[in-house]
Amino acid sequence: MTSSPAQLFAIDSLLTDDDRDIATTVRKLVDDRLRPDIAEWYESGSIPARELAQEFGRLGLLGMHLTGYDCAGASATAYGLACLELEACDSGLRSLVSVQGSLAMFAIWRYGSEGHKEQWLPDMAAGQAIGCFGLTEPDFGSDPAGMRTRATLDGTDWILNGTKMWITNGSVADVAVVWAQTDDGIRGFVVPTTTPGFSAPAIKNKLSLRASITSELVLDGVRLPADAMLPEAKGLSAPLSCLNEARFGIVFGALGAARDCLQTTLDYTASRQIFGRPLAAYQLSQAKLANMTLELGKGMLLALHLGRLKDAGTLRPEQVSLGKLNNVRESLSIARECRTLLGAAGITGEYPLMRHANNLESVLTYEGTSEVHQLVIGRALTGESAFR
Repeated sequence: MTSSPAQLFAIDSLLTDDDRDIATTVRKLVDDRLRPDIAEWYESGSIPARELAQEFGRLGLLGMHLTGYDCAGASATAYGLACLELEACDSGLRSLVSVQGSLAMFAIWRYGSEGHKEQWLPDMAAGQAIGCFGLTEPDFGSDPAGMRTRATLDGTDWILNGTKMWITNGSVADVAVVWAQTDDGIRGFVVPTTTPGFSAPAIKNKLSLRASITSELVLDGVRLPADAMLPEAKGLSAPLSCLNEARFGIVFGALGAARDCLQTTLDYTASRQIFGRPLAAYQLSQAKLANMTLELGKGMLLALHLGRLKDAGTLRPEQVSLGKLNNVRESLSIARECRTLLGAAGITGEYPLMRHANNLESVLTYEGTSEVHQLVIGRALTGESAFR
């Protein structure tokens, strides 16, 4: 009799019926619609983003943890489990959903005017409109407060000039939430991508997150009406709160990639014969499998705990940093270790291990590098900020 890692930790006993139903529904979508094509999308460096967004929208996955405006109003834990199932296929697919719902939609939902919400959120929830989130700049990633993008008043209009970098969904987006310096501090703006002066050239030649659209945003004299500003967002705390939403999804999502790697490796080692026995029958193989199962299970328990805290409204940013730091770091380690058990087969596109490992290299550094999260945790522990 064999047990899966989830069975060893009795993870299913910790889920509600709604949690299980959502996870099962998303896993079916992944198996039926996404998994058959993901290797080809990764190899070609392109995905049918609009088609996928509409499929995700029909399933209620876009902004699913938000309420109103045709959003599903699911629990944070259910949203996390959906991210896990998507990333079990590919980190790029989870990124599409995460950036849409936790960055672009959340920014409008939390900080936008009623007009912004009514104009954009229903279409974004349905996948009829795609959003992106413009915070990171070429010289300002971990230090977004230094951004050079600037919005200046011209009469009652705003004029935006600057460049954003590493923007998921940028070149297919219908709307961009752009953060800029103003005389009144950092403010957010809702920018329809058809506005003159806005362009979003795609970034090519990526070796990671190839099944994801990554772009530069160029704002060259983009003129916006006064009401384009997000009225409730003032200062850096607003975009950072959006990042915290996205990081929460990653806490779960990265474990999906790890689970897929580990299950692939369990299946492979059970059938691969070496010296007349299955590879899984050797002590060194079992030691690796046991260690990886332990880290995956611990990561799941941490993710579910953080999900319950978020649903209770008590989750703190530094706790999200704990989850992001641990779960991405351990998931990347699992992907690498699984590759060793498959030997040369592990580097081919026939198996998902190198694809997951390459993707997780990006996940390790976006939405806050490991070093940034270590400093967030360190500040919480000591009361001292070591960022400068």
